[in-house]
Amino acid sequence: MTEEMTRIAEEAYLAAKELLDKAAAKEGQLFVVGCSTSEVAGAGIGTFSSPELAEVVFGGIYQAAQEAGVYLVAQCCEHLNRALILEEEAAERYGYDVVNVVPQPKAGGSFATTAYKAFENPVAVEHVKAHVGMDIGDTLIGMHMKDVAVPVRIRIGEIGDAHVVCARVRPKFIGGSRAIYS
Repeated sequence: MTEEMTRIAEEAYLAAKELLDKAAAKEGQLFVVGCSTSEVAGAGIGTFSSPELAEVVFGGIYQAAQEAGVYLVAQCCEHLNRALILEEEAAERYGYDVVNVVPQPKAGGSFATTAYKAFENPVAVEHVKAHVGMDIGDTLIGMHMKDVAVPVRIRIGEIGDAHVVCARVRPKFIGGSRAIYS
């Protein structure tokens, strides 16, 4: 592995680990990640899909997810309507309907394709409501977060050349001015 690829793998791992720690992710929760390998490589989104970069980024993030005991959910690109790849066990646990598609680097994206190959029993679903999320390269993961998503600032602002935005969720505040919150 080149020095740059090693650095990217480390950035991905450290970013995911810090996010999962700061978000106080609980075992069994969903961690959605959208990743543009084109952006990681310094190209425009959707212009330079790279299975090699995907393996490096995925490997770091997957390691952190496994250490935290959370389910990693990989968001596909717009060509698959931002469908998601996750373990069948997670889809069953959360009651998500499985759809029939297998991501490819140019139809689903390299990151989702790598997840599909790496997971033990991968399935695709159209929607999830994740507890924690990481957007690498402005891939728009917000549609797959539970209400109410709030930003989580981490020290690593980029993986490779891709902008990184992170979020966690919190319970909704309801009840108005007389309510008391924990």
